[in-house]
Amino acid sequence: MRNWNDDPFTKKAKRENYEARSIYKLEEIDRRERVMAGVTHVLDLGAAPGSWTQYCLKKIPKQGKVIAVDLAPMGFQHPQVVFLQEPIEKLDLGSIIGNTEIDLVLSDMAPKTTGVHDTDVARSFELASIALDCAKRFLKPGGTFIVKLFMGESFEEYRSLLRASFEQVRVIRPESTRKHSREIFFVAKGFKKPL
Repeated sequence: MRNWNDDPFTKKAKRENYEARSIYKLEEIDRRERVMAGVTHVLDLGAAPGSWTQYCLKKIPKQGKVIAVDLAPMGFQHPQVVFLQEPIEKLDLGSIIGNTEIDLVLSDMAPKTTGVHDTDVARSFELASIALDCAKRFLKPGGTFIVKLFMGESFEEYRSLLRASFEQVRVIRPESTRKHSREIFFVAKGFKKPL
């Protein structure tokens, strides 16, 4: 049994008052890909406990908003965060942001792992597909989508889905990803909104 409290990124997150160590994954993605540049409105899917939302709050302007969605509660509140505790499939942002379109959609969602590789990969693909559907609904033209996927046989299929809707698709495995983890992140830029 691993003791995650010995993990340097977990210790750093506690020291810096972040909800989870995953903040450093988004921080690295942003450093490498400048995904937060010019971003005002963010949709954070599977946001709890809230470390990616915390990172976004450091980067967006005062008039910006993060719409955080999860079935589990968030670990904090903030005036620039609208938290929706509901299923992503039922999401309706019209009453919250009106006609404003989202600049950036994030999904750090992962299934509860079973230890059975094929099952976990299939569930990860399912969550990533739900996140992509959501991104297609709410992203502005030219917007960016960042999504986690477990590596497996569905990798190429998912990359093809992204390439059909975005100008540029990159794959990143942040340094703070645990060594045994099969997760990677797609950074999809330049959303091509259907006419």
